[in-house]
Amino acid sequence: MSAPPPRKPSATFRPHFTLTLLYLAFFFLAYSLLLVAPELMQVEPPANPVDDEAALAEVRETIRRVAGPRLPVALLLALATLLLGVRQGLLPGISRPDLR
Repeated sequence: MSAPPPRKPSATFRPHFTLTLLYLAFFFLAYSLLLVAPELMQVEPPANPVDDEAALAEVRETIRRVAGPRLPVALLLALATLLLGVRQGLLPGISRPDLR
């Protein structure tokens, strides 16, 4: 009698790419908020409730002025943090690459 054919191990779902994208998005949002928030804190609330449109326009202009040059910096910081976290094995769900 011949032995039964070997069984293949069952496939397991390992969402490395999805987790990497989620970590990148999280780090990007966190660094963006950290870089833009100090300027937004300087925008004063309107004294008159009728001036809500003017206050919103001021906040939008402040965000455009401040966020534009700082978003590439936030993206670079997010990428650097992600690469460091992956290489050091600090991010849960993402295994450290085999660097031989």
